[in-house]
Amino acid sequence: MTNPASGRESSGTGNAREVALDVLYEILEKGAFSHLVLGQALSKYQYQGKHDRAFITRVTEGTLEYLLQLDFVLGQYSSVPVKKMKPLIRTLLRMSAYQILYMDRVPDAAVCSEAVKLARKRRFQGLTGFVNGVLRTLSREKEKLEFPDDSIRFSVPSWLLELWNRELGPRQTRQVLAYFLEEHPLMVRCCPGAASRDAILASLQSQGVSVREHPLLEEVLILEKLDYLEALEAFQKGWIQVQDLSSVLVGRAAAPAPGAQVLDVCGAPGGKALHIAQLLNGTGHVEVRDISPVKVQRIQENIRRLGVSNLSASVRDALDPDPSWKDRADLVVADLPCSGLGVLGRKPDIKWRVTPESLDSLADLQRQILSVVWQYVKPGGILIYSTCTIDRKENEDNRDWFLGQFPFRPVSLEGRLGEKLNAETLKEGYIQLLPGIWPCDGFFLSVMQRI
Repeated sequence: MTNPASGRESSGTGNAREVALDVLYEILEKGAFSHLVLGQALSKYQYQGKHDRAFITRVTEGTLEYLLQLDFVLGQYSSVPVKKMKPLIRTLLRMSAYQILYMDRVPDAAVCSEAVKLARKRRFQGLTGFVNGVLRTLSREKEKLEFPDDSIRFSVPSWLLELWNRELGPRQTRQVLAYFLEEHPLMVRCCPGAASRDAILASLQSQGVSVREHPLLEEVLILEKLDYLEALEAFQKGWIQVQDLSSVLVGRAAAPAPGAQVLDVCGAPGGKALHIAQLLNGTGHVEVRDISPVKVQRIQENIRRLGVSNLSASVRDALDPDPSWKDRADLVVADLPCSGLGVLGRKPDIKWRVTPESLDSLADLQRQILSVVWQYVKPGGILIYSTCTIDRKENEDNRDWFLGQFPFRPVSLEGRLGEKLNAETLKEGYIQLLPGIWPCDGFFLSVMQRI
């Protein structure tokens, strides 16, 4: 078996395992969102050591990433089908199987022992023998495991594998799926005008953070070995903003002119709007909206942290027409709700939630929103349509539909996204970024000008 987690975590304390169990139970059995539950747990347990928090994160994310494969493996050694197990025991076996298969620094004997202790602590004394037997058999037999197909090998639903095989081809699909299972360090954008790049690097390194420049854009940094983001001086002072390379490209593509009036209609978590406002260097104005009051509050917190004066955030449904913006915007950013299939490496539970039917409904929702927000773009103005997914219906098909329905033309992206990012479709005004082919999230970006 390969071991993507080797060398990154401690073996974890008993309490760290119990936290991971509770987090995974909330996600897998109660339907909670992984990034929210995990974030809350890490914040609550700040008193735990850095290695324990890293252990909680890796076990949670790894179990979610390999869920389909783990269930297949457990099915080989359990007399009880995974679906018929007690929910807590099912979660416990899944996370323990992940540790045995993918965390070499954690001795198998310790995994089995701690799993039995947790089962007993949670009042499943009668199932401790079952838990111990399944895990010890897996430990003995793991080198003999064989997977019947790519769905199990890459732990992805078969319908999604088939979809991407059709749209991308088998070779690119395997590259994408392999990338999703790799470690994904944190990416941040250096905020223009906040501090020099050298000052940002020096600050991060002084706090023990390993920093390297992204190979495609120098303003994007890749951070590793950090403990707690909010504790970093560069974050507290508003010198950096968490943002994947793919998201930063929206600001590059927008290239806003000084004094531009900008409307971001579905802007949470706000990274794109913050970037564009900073590129305007205090001129013009950016209004960022989202339907969620909680998310808008977080955007406002980032506005204050970064000290951006030409940006405001408000709660509004993008489907609700706003006559006050008709024919007014120099730039409309429509980064619309989507299936999120491009960010499976950071939110692996998405692949267990999304369905073929949800892709259709989301593509329809995007068309409904575009049918409203295009009117805000003034003649000669720009509309950017983007998603963080890999799905032709939500991306290329919707772009083609939009250009056929409304008075817009494509705008070439050649030269806008940096010298190192090249693709045949740039001259046609769009790009589909594929993880594994490009070192970033999966992302679709299209730029169109109102005629």
